[in-house]
Amino acid sequence: MNASELQSGRAAGRRSAIRAFVALVVFIAILATVYLAQPDDFVLYIKAFHVIAVISWMAGLLYMPRLFIYHSDAEPGSAQSETFKMMEQRLLKIIMNPAMMITWVLGLFLAWDVYGFRGGWLHAKIGLVIFLTLVHVLFGRAVRNFAVDGPRKSPRYWRMLNELPTVLMIGIVILVIVKPF
Repeated sequence: MNASELQSGRAAGRRSAIRAFVALVVFIAILATVYLAQPDDFVLYIKAFHVIAVISWMAGLLYMPRLFIYHSDAEPGSAQSETFKMMEQRLLKIIMNPAMMITWVLGLFLAWDVYGFRGGWLHAKIGLVIFLTLVHVLFGRAVRNFAVDGPRKSPRYWRMLNELPTVLMIGIVILVIVKPF
């Protein structure tokens, strides 16, 4: 990658970060407006925003290992590898991290306000969300490792790990919808 391509990549990264920041501010402003207005269906708004954050977070958790699979095959230092580094860092910092934080904050609010932290299903769900967060942390470490061209796991490893967020999501959704215990 030459200096001009690197500069344009950085400029595009800054623009992406600014757009993501503006979107986050708008989201928080809408949430604050709903909170201040306290409509009768306030909790439904919080649930909707929680689901939006979960969808965004899951999209990142499902896409990131695919990037790792392709990145593992790319020659370290190649233009392709540098592109994957940029994609991974943006996905983590601009989408996944904010979505995870919003998911946790709104989810804990709902667990407290709506359910009073009661229900076996709720405790099991929170446990699975903790595991999902640990997967997120593992992916974050992998992004940092790829960024410095550190030792790489095999594409097979990432293919197997790609299934973990899906399995956890299935368990979480069943617990939330069915509330089996």
